[in-house]
Formats: sequence, structure tokens, C-alpha cells
Amino acid sequence: MNNQSEPVKRFIAGAVCPACSQMDTIRMFQVDEVPHRECVACGYADTLDERGNSVPSELPTRVTIQPSSKPSPTSHVAQFYPNPKLKKKD
Repeated sequence: MNNQSEPVKRFIAGAVCPACSQMDTIRMFQVDEVPHRECVACGYADTLDERGNSVPSELPTRVTIQPSSKPSPTSHVAQFYPNPKLKKKD
């Protein structure tokens, strides 16, 4: 007996997760004839359009707030000092 509340989820052989780059962890399923995919390794999930492209959750615009990026812990601040050997020309 087919349970209508739970869609049938099938693994896609050779598919690579766009988030964690793991192979063979993507499974596809359909809800109301709309294809979805999810990664069982990292939890990434998205919806696909009729051509198989990922549908963004929000279209990026000029006013879309991007999360602030913090500098990596291996980076450092470079500070420049004036050269004392160079004298100003009057």
C-alpha cells in the first residue's frame, strides 16, 4: 500500500552534493510534482525547476542583506609606516 504522506526518496548514483561535495549522498523526491533533493550527509536541501536547476530561496538583489564575512584566523593586518629616510621637498 502506497502512503501518500511520505514521498518516495531515491538515491542518485554519482550525484555530488553542492554543499559538502560528498558523492552518492543525494536523494531525490517529488512533492506535488515538484522535484526536490536533499543530502543525507550534511542536510543540504533545495528545490529544482523544470530544467533541473536549483531554485534559489531568495533572488539576490542590490538590497539583499549578505552575511558579513569575518577574516580568516590565518590572516593578519598589514600596517604601513612612512619611510623616515624620505624628506619632504619644500
